[in-house]
Amino acid sequence: MKRVPEPELMTETEQARAYAQADFSEPHSRYVELFLQTFPDRPRRASVLDLGCGPGDVTRRFARACPHYRFLGVDGSPAMLRLARRLTAREPDLHQRIRYRLGRLPQARIPRGPYDIIVATSFLHHLPDPMVLWHAIRKYGRPGTLVLVADLRRPRSPAHARQLVQRYAAGEPRVLQRDFYRSLLAAFTPSEVRQQLRAAQLHTLTVRVISDRHLLVTGRLPD
Repeated sequence: MKRVPEPELMTETEQARAYAQADFSEPHSRYVELFLQTFPDRPRRASVLDLGCGPGDVTRRFARACPHYRFLGVDGSPAMLRLARRLTAREPDLHQRIRYRLGRLPQARIPRGPYDIIVATSFLHHLPDPMVLWHAIRKYGRPGTLVLVADLRRPRSPAHARQLVQRYAAGEPRVLQRDFYRSLLAAFTPSEVRQQLRAAQLHTLTVRVISDRHLLVTGRLPD
């Protein structure tokens, strides 16, 4: 099945609210667990750049698991960032360690860092040009920066995509079911992501399938 791109930004308030209220605890918690397992020698203190942070659920989960890390979450949707700031403010410790910035790659004005860790979850499939993400990771990282990119992977057919929506989002609002289906069609396959990494000369990053709908890219930036 060919990729069908979707709108890059979730700018509707209804979309942002539905996404923030949905139960993504299983995949989002697993991203954090996989990070901890993949990088047992990670630094005790670190600066983390979260690209495409949305309402900040993954950012906050990382911050709870890594109490000595400071985070900058970047997203192009004002609606998403309003929710991210509101939810983060409820936890004083996180509010001290997480900042959010409005910006759309590649034009986003992000403090240069370099960052010790760069994370991007459920972001790659939103981009018309996936190389925007990989170039940003190179720009804001340094040799040895830890990278974790988790995203959907494109199913074999629209019918398979509809099955996944029924399996994982049947009880969610209609807007979320619609967006999940569109996101599955817009996602990349593992082989496509490997081609992107070769084009970006990110040979130290590896791709693996972690579920029936997700893939994971991890590694350290090369010299």
